[in-house]
Amino acid sequence: MRHLHPSQLLRLITINRVLIRHGLDDVVLTIRLLRSVRFLRYLGPWNWFRTVPYGRGERIRRALEDLGPIFIKFGQMISTRRDLLPEDIAVELAKLQDRVPPFPNEQARAIIEKSLGRPIESLFASFEETPMASASIAQVHGAVMHDGRRVVVKVVRPNIEKAIRRDVELMYVIAELTERYWPEGKRLRPVEVVAEYEQTILDELDLLREAANASQIRRNFENSNVLYMPEVFWDYCRKDVMVMERIQGVPVSDVATLKALGVDLKLLAERGVEIFFTQVFRHNFFHADMHPGNIFIDVSDPADPSYLAVDFGIVGTLSPADQRYLAENFYAFFNRDYARVAELHVESGWVPPDVRITELEAAIRTVCEPIFEKPLKDISFGYVLVRLFQTARRFNMEVQPQLVLLEKTLLNIEGMGRDLYPELDLWQTARPFIQRWMDEQVGVRALVKGFRRNLPLILEKAPDMPGLIHEALRLQARGVGVRGMDKAQFQALRAEVREGNRATILAVAGGSLLISGVLLLTLAPAPVMTGAPWPAWLAGIAGLGMLLLAWLRRA
Repeated sequence: MRHLHPSQLLRLITINRVLIRHGLDDVVLTIRLLRSVRFLRYLGPWNWFRTVPYGRGERIRRALEDLGPIFIKFGQMISTRRDLLPEDIAVELAKLQDRVPPFPNEQARAIIEKSLGRPIESLFASFEETPMASASIAQVHGAVMHDGRRVVVKVVRPNIEKAIRRDVELMYVIAELTERYWPEGKRLRPVEVVAEYEQTILDELDLLREAANASQIRRNFENSNVLYMPEVFWDYCRKDVMVMERIQGVPVSDVATLKALGVDLKLLAERGVEIFFTQVFRHNFFHADMHPGNIFIDVSDPADPSYLAVDFGIVGTLSPADQRYLAENFYAFFNRDYARVAELHVESGWVPPDVRITELEAAIRTVCEPIFEKPLKDISFGYVLVRLFQTARRFNMEVQPQLVLLEKTLLNIEGMGRDLYPELDLWQTARPFIQRWMDEQVGVRALVKGFRRNLPLILEKAPDMPGLIHEALRLQARGVGVRGMDKAQFQALRAEVREGNRATILAVAGGSLLISGVLLLTLAPAPVMTGAPWPAWLAGIAGLGMLLLAWLRRA
């Protein structure tokens, strides 16, 4: 159990002082320990006639800016949820995405020159003193390379790591107190959630990691017409400096301009969903900070718009088990198979095994059924999440920290989709991607894919099997045997090895026939049902039969 150190206590006092300074006294006085003394607020003469010169939205934004990067990130996260926030607060929090006060240009130049080891003038033909954007972790300057290429230079804020660690330690203290004294604390696992968040935000400080993330996503979407990723200039990248291609586009939040330019917003919204599901289920590597400040639109062809992404400090991956669990949940959810959704929750261990499946199924149906067959504008995911939270509490469902990034990204996608094209049918747009992933995991495609993946290993090990068997038999003939085995055990092992060798040969031959048949059918000039490529069908069927036999021998 962490204890509240004097420095953390001072930080907690500072947080309350900032809230009070910005006229947010009511927030401070809602803390349980202070509720009984709320009346003291009205005893201070300075509160009788005090007026705040700006509205509550601006007060909240200014307070978050003063409190630092951890709180700015929180504001960024919730700024996309306009369905959950009053309009004035949502508008102000949106300014946190790229309007955080910048640090002095002299400091930026000093960091760049120290990291890259050369003066600015020798690195760039021109360098913009005023930053293009300033965020909680870093700020961005425009520049032109000596060969004429336009680039952006990202620089990490000085001394930011110290400030982050200070606030994260305070979050740990609060999380541990929550877990210890709040009845719901253990189920929500706040300490693990804070640990996940700590790792994420500290990773953002390493711009070499961000550059690698950008390169990976760029490679994944190479030659894509839905997403373009800027090029990274690796010779100019260090832990606290990154240089990459400068892109031109309309901010995704500027819907008025997109409409004025005649951009196909329906196609754009559908492509946003496509990008998300492609990253999660095909690449298993997704941009996890997709708030509107990081997404732009290429409007060079309004009828065929594409996305431009920046800021790759936060990315997410899923384990194969989580990936399969999510895909099966989505698939069952889209088909309204609530019994299967309930079973998956139990199988995954997210709810205790003694939960009655029928009761959980009924609860999930009650929450989810009303949202089907409605356009996105009529679906309140905030309401659904509240109801699902209530359901989770009833069935002792645990929060899964490893999925926090995915949940955050889903909320961002919903926020952008709602702004771009409120009539978007999220379910019909997403269904084909889930269906294809399921086919690739459990269908014929999965069989062929798995065989192709394991074929080199099978071919590598198969030639050694006769030699290994011969050596074992030679040792047995000399009476050496295998340590720890009697004769009967060794005979059983020899029979098992022999059977495994036969199964391997069958699998190699069957897989070769199956792949040959598939290739012949694919390359056939005439439709396959005319009967022309009958050898291909014969080879494929024989291959499947041999693979089945090999599997039965190994079972």
